[in-house]
Amino acid sequence: MAPADRALTDRLLFAPLAELQAEARARRDASRPARMTYSRKVFIPLTRLCADVCHYCTFATTPSRVKAPYLTPEQVLEIAREGAAAGCKEALFTLGDAPERRYAVAREWLAEHGFERTIDYVRHCAGLVLKETGLLPHINAGVLDEEDWRMLRPVMASGGLMLESTSERLLEKGACHHGSPDKVPAVRLASLAAAGRALVPVTSGILIGIGETAAERIEALLALRDLQAEHGHLQEVIVQNFCPKPGTKMAEAPEATEADFLRVIAAARIVLPDEVSVQAPPNLNDERLSELIDCGIDDWGGISPVTQDHVNPEAPWPEVDRLAAICARAGLPLVERLTVYPRFVATDDRSWIDPTLRPAVLKLSDSDGLGRDSRWSPGVAESAPGTPRQPLGAHHEGPVASQLHRILDRAAAGEGLAEDQIVALFATRGAAAQAVVETADALRAQVSGEAVTYVINRNINYTNICTHACSFCAFSKTSSKGGFRDKPYDLDLSEIAGRAREAVERGATEVCLQGGIHPRYTGETYLSILRAVKAECPDLHVHAFSPLEVSQGARTLSMTVPDYLRMLKDAGLGSLPGTAAEILCDDIRAQICPDKVTTQEWLDVVGAAHEVGLPTTSTIMFGHLERPEHWARHLLELRRQQDRTGGFTEFVPLPLVHMEAPFYRRGQSRKGPTWREAVMMHAVARLALHGSISSIQCSWVKLGVEGAAAVLAAGANDLGGVLMNESISRAAGASHGQDVSVDDLHAAAAAAGRPLKRRTTLYGDPERRAVPQLA
Repeated sequence: MAPADRALTDRLLFAPLAELQAEARARRDASRPARMTYSRKVFIPLTRLCADVCHYCTFATTPSRVKAPYLTPEQVLEIAREGAAAGCKEALFTLGDAPERRYAVAREWLAEHGFERTIDYVRHCAGLVLKETGLLPHINAGVLDEEDWRMLRPVMASGGLMLESTSERLLEKGACHHGSPDKVPAVRLASLAAAGRALVPVTSGILIGIGETAAERIEALLALRDLQAEHGHLQEVIVQNFCPKPGTKMAEAPEATEADFLRVIAAARIVLPDEVSVQAPPNLNDERLSELIDCGIDDWGGISPVTQDHVNPEAPWPEVDRLAAICARAGLPLVERLTVYPRFVATDDRSWIDPTLRPAVLKLSDSDGLGRDSRWSPGVAESAPGTPRQPLGAHHEGPVASQLHRILDRAAAGEGLAEDQIVALFATRGAAAQAVVETADALRAQVSGEAVTYVINRNINYTNICTHACSFCAFSKTSSKGGFRDKPYDLDLSEIAGRAREAVERGATEVCLQGGIHPRYTGETYLSILRAVKAECPDLHVHAFSPLEVSQGARTLSMTVPDYLRMLKDAGLGSLPGTAAEILCDDIRAQICPDKVTTQEWLDVVGAAHEVGLPTTSTIMFGHLERPEHWARHLLELRRQQDRTGGFTEFVPLPLVHMEAPFYRRGQSRKGPTWREAVMMHAVARLALHGSISSIQCSWVKLGVEGAAAVLAAGANDLGGVLMNESISRAAGASHGQDVSVDDLHAAAAAAGRPLKRRTTLYGDPERRAVPQLA
């Protein structure tokens, strides 16, 4: 052992326990967001036969004590479907090590069913579960070689292999691993290394109290540390306490003392790299859950609502609500994760998840790489989980870190936030997230008052034919994109003007004009559309043409953007929608809209519009491939632009409606933001843009009217327009209607305890006129 490791070992063995616990807590709290994670799983005991004979195990048994050597595919799917129905995201396959090496009955069963080895059957069943239920398999199949790990990758989100101990003494006669060839430490370390070379995220761990010495426990942790340093594939290390079980050779063996167990947990957090989570099983330690948290753990492992812990059947799973309350009191809200850890999901490095598996992972993932918080997605018919009084839904009380209070105070003072501070706001959960929402709502009241504003307008999407290949867009129709909800169309000028006149007759003060980038459209086309509307309705405010359309129009006329904008303004244009922004980060734009304007080009167009006297809105389209750091950069770009040119009237978060989006249908994106993310986008935007952009609008088209009402308590002050006739979200699969009445908006505002107030496009007071068709 190297001198530094010897010194570290001595300190971990002999320092006061309280000192080690404090150090472990500090390491945990400094290295990750304030949260505790767990995986909602279903337990699939594929076979209880095993080549090994560990003296403490009740899971492994003999052929005479089971009905069949293996579960059938039908039995596997029955268990998996029950788990999926209960909201599980993980299918944990657990089994003995290669039982065909020991039992003829196992070999015969496999041969009868067309398999040579247990691991081949495991792959088959995992593939069935993945295909039929969408659950992500986590496979604990014992010692495997690199070829086997690689073979499992397409059907396995993560794998598991407990190191247990590095003590060779445990293999001696009378010790727990005698007669268990797969428990040779060098063999298990070699298999874990093989998983690293195969790029499989792996869970490992140590077992405390099976005959190892205190120094050997630290030695095992150091071995796992070194594996992580070489391969980077350890996602968590379990520190599991041995519990003697009746009927085993170790039924009378003493357990490790509580002090020894807690010391090893703290040591694990100190020894292991920060990115590796430390887990302790809650069902084996129900009476000391708070003590485990105090030792620096950050994960509880898998908890099943439908199946027992087949390895420890005597220990029932804790109630998740009770566990959540304990975590909340410690200031670490309980959050559901996937079986594969966030750092392997929310990353630009896609080597850790097999391409065939990635769509299933994205479908269950949120922007942090954790599990989605509900079945809700933007555009679905179901009501949002939040309420106008409690937008984040039920939450546990708990302390809020002073560091978060400092960020909130800085935002409330109108001081600009740094990227990492904005990311920290997005990362909050539980009581901390509630504090963010409440601060945002207080700022909304301070800046915008109690009134919820809206405008009576009409959307006219004059063509859905587009030359661009944005991977999120189900609205545009070309020969290669047709076949979804709508057919290609291109409205003529009289139709556009007629729709504008109908809008005025129904009380509209604004018409919003946008469309696809039609291959025949030029700058003159947009001018002719504008002139036709203004000729028909000279007093109507025309809010039209995205920065992408403006850029195209200027280019086709060989004009500069500012000159073309002046021409549009002279023809009657009143303001521009700040769409086509998507995410103002070119690494994401290169993936979702590679032939669109760049971040700088978008900013240049809106900046030019502001400078010629044309206000614009600003938007973000979120919930697909981007992560919270991209949201933060986007908000900072908007704030900097506003500080330069001052023309943004509002910020409008636009959640992705995923159903018909091409990249979702190809398995390349998430299902839009979660409800929590939708709420937090409005709240964090209010904080990050405070003192810069004063109006935050919520989209009832994406969120539904009830969802929009809930977001009004999270910093939003505006409900957008009434006469939408909006085609883009409907084309993407949204269930919400294209129109909403003033009575609907009154109800939404009233649900939030706020009055409704009509406005103009630029937030002025419109002339009073009756609008009986809308009320």
